Amino acid sequence: MDQRAELSEFLRSRRARLKPEDVGLPDFGRHRRVPGLRREELAQLAGVSVAYYTRLEQGNGRNVSTEVLDSIARALRLSDTEHSYLTHLAGPKAKKKRNSPTRQQKVRPGLQHLIDSLDTVPAYLLGRRLDVLAWNRTARALLGDFAAMAPEERNMARMVFLDPGARDLYLDWQFKAVEVVSVLRLCAGCYPDDPQLSALVGELSVKSEEFRSLWAAHTVQEKGHGTKRLHHPLVGEMTLAYETLRLPDDHDLSLVTYHAEPGSRSEESLRLLAGWGVNEMADAGAV
Repeated sequence: MDQRAELSEFLRSRRARLKPEDVGLPDFGRHRRVPGLRREELAQLAGVSVAYYTRLEQGNGRNVSTEVLDSIARALRLSDTEHSYLTHLAGPKAKKKRNSPTRQQKVRPGLQHLIDSLDTVPAYLLGRRLDVLAWNRTARALLGDFAAMAPEERNMARMVFLDPGARDLYLDWQFKAVEVVSVLRLCAGCYPDDPQLSALVGELSVKSEEFRSLWAAHTVQEKGHGTKRLHHPLVGEMTLAYETLRLPDDHDLSLVTYHAEPGSRSEESLRLLAGWGVNEMADAGAV
C-alpha cells in the first residue's frame, strides 16, 4: 500500500463525511462541488493554512507534528482508532524496529493449550491479515471446520467474502463485512509493505464487488467487543457476545472468544455445540 496515497484518500474520505452544520459552520450555498467540508473550511477548523492542509491531503506532508495532527483529527471528528491511524500515516516516523510483515507467526504451545482448555467457550487466535492461527473444537463447531481448510484459506476476510455459507451464518452479514474490512485496512496501514496482505486485498477486490466498495470507504477500526447474531445449521439462531484480547507480548495476535448470556437459549445451544464438537472430533479420531 502506498502510504502517501492512503493518507490522501483517508483525509478526503473523512472530510467528505462532514457537513458544515456538523461542525458549527454556516452553509452559504446549496451547490457545493464536493460532498462534505471544503479544504479551506477544514483548514480553518484545524488552525492551519489552506496551503499546508492541501499539501498534506495530497500526500505531500513530511513528518507532520503531533500537535497539527491532533488539531486535524479534532476537526475531522476522528475516533481514537482513526486518530491513531492518521498519526501512523502522517506522523514522524519512529526509528523503533518493527516486526517484519513477512515473519511467520507461531502459536506458543502454552497458548494453544489455553485455547483448548476453554471447553465451552469458542476461542480462536487471529494474526496479521486476519489469519486464523489456532482454534478450539467449540470454535470449529460454531464457525467452521478450520482443520479441513488449507492454511491459506484460514482467513476471516476470505471466509466472510468468498464463502457463501458466511451469509447464512452471520445474520448481520453487512455489519460483519464492514468490521472485517475496517480491521484489515488498519492492518494495511501498519504493514504497507506486506506482500501477502497486498495479495489478499487484491484477491478479494477481484472476486468480491462488495469488498471493493467497502475498501474504498477507508473505514478503520480495532476489533473490540460486541454481539453477533448467528444462525447455525444445527442449533438455529444464537446471540453471542464476543471479546477480543490483544496479547501483550505480540500485538499482532488477538484471542477472540464468544459467550452467551447465562440461562439463555443461546447458552444451551452453545453447550450443545460444544458437546457435538467433542463427539465429532472423537469420531474422527482427534480426541
